[in-house]
Amino acid sequence: MEEREMRLMKGNEAIAEAAIRAGADAFYGYPITPQTEVMEYLMETDATARTGMAVLQAESEVSAINMVYGGASTGHRVMTSSSSPGISLMSEGISFIAGAELPCLLINVSRGGPGLGTIQPSQADYFQTVKGGGHGDYKLLTLAPSSVQELADFISLGFDLAFKYRNPTMILADGALGQMMEKIYLPAPRPRMTEYPDWATNGTPEGKERRFITSLNLLPQEHELVNIRLQKKYREMEKNEVRYEMIQCDDAEYVIVAFGIIARIAQKSIELARAKGHKIGLFRPITLYPFPYDQIRELADNSRIKGFMSVELSAGQMIEDIRLAVEGRKPVGFFGRLGGMVPTPEEIEKALYDYFNIK
Repeated sequence: MEEREMRLMKGNEAIAEAAIRAGADAFYGYPITPQTEVMEYLMETDATARTGMAVLQAESEVSAINMVYGGASTGHRVMTSSSSPGISLMSEGISFIAGAELPCLLINVSRGGPGLGTIQPSQADYFQTVKGGGHGDYKLLTLAPSSVQELADFISLGFDLAFKYRNPTMILADGALGQMMEKIYLPAPRPRMTEYPDWATNGTPEGKERRFITSLNLLPQEHELVNIRLQKKYREMEKNEVRYEMIQCDDAEYVIVAFGIIARIAQKSIELARAKGHKIGLFRPITLYPFPYDQIRELADNSRIKGFMSVELSAGQMIEDIRLAVEGRKPVGFFGRLGGMVPTPEEIEKALYDYFNIK
């Protein structure tokens, strides 16, 4: 059995420690609240001395993502982390990386916007993440942790998925998860890579063909073929990588759909509701892309289910995917808080009662 070490850790620190233990080769980033401790921890604990991992503060987010692009092209495990405005600055580079079909790990410890906004938690980067924040028809494999434990666990998983599909993986967290402390179990260290993929640009042995990695294709007939290949890959992700959790949905009449930190708060809401005799369940998407359309549609087909409610730290973004899944079979309500405000379980419970007129 794999040895796991128990620690009390802040979310951002758990990201960094898990990256070291996942055998990450390099981290390139730029400080921005509320995720700055990721890079600080890597430097303070001297990740380079521990494993040989390169840790570098770039001149900007634009520089950082292009360093990730370069490192990923050599077939190494490379990553960055940032927060909402920083991810916006990285978006062009992320599109380039996706177009070049390179694996890397991206982490967004998101904060309230738009604009400079606030350093408080938000989920308003959902559209930016799952609908393609940069240009072109690309997708990011997106994992949405709801605990510090999952933040740590998703680092290795994120790298594995990125290399499986030669595609960037995004971990979409938030300021609350990044700053909160919880007891977690860290995995045993994983060895760093010693063998690299056959597409990697890590030197050309004598007599071998040179390798080129690019997202530039000037001939439209050739670039269409690239896009067709990418879309085929995304269909494979949708077929194989959907992850979700259902809590007390077996007898539920109404289902709250929530991800990340809000799913944890909503879980308390359903406990309060059930104590009053109301059969409420919780559906938690763990992958935001691929989104669990089929699983929500199956719930909507159940005659027992009377409605769904999307609960988000936004003005309503994931609700669009829930409506696409439900396809008008059942009503879909919404409750959200904005600008970094986090609802209480009681607020969510009341919003559900009010929308569906539950007495």
